[in-house]
Amino acid sequence: MRYFTSNLFGGWPRRWMSTALIATAVLGLPGIASGQTTFYDAPESLLNGAPGTLVRQEPMDGAPLGASTYRVLYRSTGLNGRPVFVSGVVIVPQGTPPLGGRPIVAWAHPTSGIVPRCAPSLAIFLFQQIQGLRSMISRGFVVAATDYPGLGTPGPHPYLVGESEGRAVIDIVRAARSVPRAGDGKDFTVWGHSQGGQAALFAGMIANAYAPELKLLGVAAAAPATDLVKLMSDDINTIGGKNITAMTLWSWHRVYGAAIDNVVDPRAMPAIDRLAQECIEGPFDLIVRQRTGRPLEQYFLTVQDPSKAEPWRSLLEQNSTRVLSPEIPIFLAQGANDQVIQSAVTQAYMDKLCKAGSKVRMVVLPGIGHGRAAQASAMAAVNWMTDRFTGKRPPDDCVR
Repeated sequence: MRYFTSNLFGGWPRRWMSTALIATAVLGLPGIASGQTTFYDAPESLLNGAPGTLVRQEPMDGAPLGASTYRVLYRSTGLNGRPVFVSGVVIVPQGTPPLGGRPIVAWAHPTSGIVPRCAPSLAIFLFQQIQGLRSMISRGFVVAATDYPGLGTPGPHPYLVGESEGRAVIDIVRAARSVPRAGDGKDFTVWGHSQGGQAALFAGMIANAYAPELKLLGVAAAAPATDLVKLMSDDINTIGGKNITAMTLWSWHRVYGAAIDNVVDPRAMPAIDRLAQECIEGPFDLIVRQRTGRPLEQYFLTVQDPSKAEPWRSLLEQNSTRVLSPEIPIFLAQGANDQVIQSAVTQAYMDKLCKAGSKVRMVVLPGIGHGRAAQASAMAAVNWMTDRFTGKRPPDDCVR
């Protein structure tokens, strides 16, 4: 379990860990996601339509506080500006929406995998993975949780490709406005963890230009992947780091056409291919990934640091987060014991934001590693987002 609490792939509440282990053991499978259905398949002719418009929806059960849940398939913008289908989940509180619609929180999930069957909307424990969900529902917020492109819908998933993720996050906000009882609200915030922190910040970077009809009131990110060059170089000698690097190389080889054989030992490819097919829903999945990735400790890369090799370095820089427009307030949470996203990296990103004029709330989490950063900061994040919806003055921890 120590590996789980410090890995890149996000955190579960501890009370759900034993349930996940039991369920996985009973099923006898490394992943316990539900089977995909034809819901995720749509003919290309249905791509015609504006980004954020719904293709289809279907009800789901199990949300807390009697909320209505819909699995959705919607249109978004993929790499090179091409239209793509993206799936996700929209959760709507009970009751009649207020005049002007409900506030919307877009949840951006941490790493779940890089192939279609790893979509969070297929996960058995979906509602437990959205940190702060009960509080958000109780406050009347619609929660819109994208899968990102290539998860649920045909892959491969553009893993850690920031603009692709950011567009999907924004477009599910657009789609959420069309589901029953959501209302037609335009105010939204974004809340994400790890990979989802990167997605949340990229959504903040592009929101004004990409969706001028919406009003982004704030971005909250826990242990965000901001500096991908440093992420890859810092973690390359750890088990978790090898997992991250393997997933990134496998995905980017396919979505960017970047040659993988100039940095990877051919003897490592069978293990990398197996890792690419494994989903991450619960702690048992991470134990399985440890075993699958063990050969990479012997054979992996042919270069000391792939972040120094092209085209990988340019792609890593391209997908590292930049500053946001200063009128968008930002909440950052960072575990002091995080061994994946180093505290100094998040602090350096905060310093850039402050220099650019952003108002930043920074929450440092003593004794917390990477996997539990969103769980440990969820209430602070929800309270901060609530204040954004009610028009309170954003707090600012920047030293001016």
